[in-house]
Amino acid sequence: MSAAEDHYRDPRQDRPIAGLFADLARETTNLARAEIELAKTELTEKAGEAAGGIAYVAAGGLIAFAGVLVLLAAAVLALSNVIAPWLAALIVGVVVLAIGGALAMMGKGKLSAKNLQPQRTMETLRDDKRWARSQLAR
Repeated sequence: MSAAEDHYRDPRQDRPIAGLFADLARETTNLARAEIELAKTELTEKAGEAAGGIAYVAAGGLIAFAGVLVLLAAAVLALSNVIAPWLAALIVGVVVLAIGGALAMMGKGKLSAKNLQPQRTMETLRDDKRWARSQLAR
């Protein structure tokens, strides 16, 4: 073998098989730990996003409840005074209900299952799977 061939030779080829398996076990453990840490971090972020969605749903529910109260007041005014004040209360009630419904829908959208998935973790796991398959195919 020439000196040029020795220069380009992969040093891992000279290692015993036990050393290679030890490296594989260590690297697999490190990879698993890194994946678990990434999953924890991403799930913490997703929990924060879910809390924001829950806050919108709660705010929407409270505003819708206020709208129901205003509509009830409008019905009372309509029955008691068959005059214009009930019309104003009715308009206000409809507007409050519309705002509450919009907030509730925004919150519901933030709570969809797709938004709560740990996307980065899933992608790195797919990458790891592809890498492992390519290593086994060698």
